[in-house]
Amino acid sequence: MNLSLNNVIHQAEQVIVGKPQQIRFALTCLLARGHLLIEDLPGVGKTTLAHVLAKTLGLQFQRIQFTSDLLPADILGVSVYQRADANSASGRFEFHPGPIFAQMVLADEVNRATPKAQSALLEAMEERQVTIEGSTRPLPEPFFVIATQNPAYQVGTFPLPESQLDRFMMRIRMGYPDAQAERGLLSGVDRRELVAVLQPQMERTELLTLQQRAKEVFVAPALLDYVQAILRHTREAARYAHGLSPRAGLALLSAARAWALLDGRAAVLPEDVQTVLPGVASHRLQAVGERAKQDSDTLARELIEAVPIP
Repeated sequence: MNLSLNNVIHQAEQVIVGKPQQIRFALTCLLARGHLLIEDLPGVGKTTLAHVLAKTLGLQFQRIQFTSDLLPADILGVSVYQRADANSASGRFEFHPGPIFAQMVLADEVNRATPKAQSALLEAMEERQVTIEGSTRPLPEPFFVIATQNPAYQVGTFPLPESQLDRFMMRIRMGYPDAQAERGLLSGVDRRELVAVLQPQMERTELLTLQQRAKEVFVAPALLDYVQAILRHTREAARYAHGLSPRAGLALLSAARAWALLDGRAAVLPEDVQTVLPGVASHRLQAVGERAKQDSDTLARELIEAVPIP
């Protein structure tokens, strides 16, 4: 593994105790130039994970607290009229960028905002640019969105539409800590104090280089056959409401490449695909019939068992 990546993971694990897999999934998503959705109960460390990654990677960070009265302009920015002064003979409109213009953006409790506000993220996440008042403005590189989401049964939530869910490369859950990790949390230093003193472990240019290297990790034809078999199974099996799209296939391949890079390998193995598949497919698969209430993570695990490795 790259030394800087190893340092990033080591430092993150000092704050996010007992969640090494979630930290690696978040880094996988970043290296693959995707976006991450974290769905879980309040208070299990979703927001802390985003803060830790931003500090450890030395990225410009902005947090957007999604609420029911949030407007698209609160996310994207707005033009404000500046009156004439000594430097300008006539008045003009000056654009004030919103919090979306950051290298890492935390969309906190994204499903508490209305669909109109949620949709303001769509172009930014997909095109890495925003169009405001007829002008297209590029977003910084790298650009990484981490959105947190409360369970849909909680009061005051608006379900994310499928089109927006599909913009997230991966979805993960933090889960409760095990007994040993929770004991450390209860008896240790406040996590906010630890985050405040974190030092960057990687330069921005190095991160961009690693993102490029992730795209170049070798994928054998036989592994492409395996990915296609997974996609085909979801489209043909009667248990799924609809199959995985080509975009989902590209996300699966990109995440597997990034996971291989994290392990210090120059080629993707079938095990890499299996490891990232639940995170990539769980929010894109929906069962029908008697399985309709089945957990989406269980569906993804069943998918791994149903499709043999070529």
